[in-house]
Amino acid sequence: TFRRDLHPDLKADYVIANPPFNDSDWIRNEDDVRWAYGLPPKGNANFAWVQHFIHHTAPKGFAGFVLANGSMSSNQSGEGDIRKAIIEADLVDCMVAMPGQLFYSTPIPVCLWFLTRDKTDSKRRDRRGETLFIDARKLGTMIDRVHRELTEEDMAKIAGTYHAWR
Repeated sequence: TFRRDLHPDLKADYVIANPPFNDSDWIRNEDDVRWAYGLPPKGNANFAWVQHFIHHTAPKGFAGFVLANGSMSSNQSGEGDIRKAIIEADLVDCMVAMPGQLFYSTPIPVCLWFLTRDKTDSKRRDRRGETLFIDARKLGTMIDRVHRELTEEDMAKIAGTYHAWR
């Protein structure tokens, strides 16, 4: 429902996604209520997707998604301002920088974003004002000359770091 939000009132406890990276073939409705953190650029839908996920995350929900590494630092066409607003709203729980060559469709490195609306969840410690950054760029094993694969140990290391921090 990204292009035409068919479920505008849907609030999910968990949002998990792998949206198309740097999608330039999308039509932006400037009055869309999902753009609470800034108007996404016309030529790149990355932060439109991010705001779509945030919009549909429940008050105590979590969102996890994959984006190109550029989403962590791009300042083109207002993307930096949107990212800043999301950070200032204290929605970013964890960011994981991953190595390149994990996907068959692209060799670029990616990052995992984990967002939450409630960092005071009683099952975990109070994480307000905190964001965990995990550098996993050197993890994984090359399974052939162009593809990398994370081992069970690699995944356990990343997940263990996140869960110990929470």
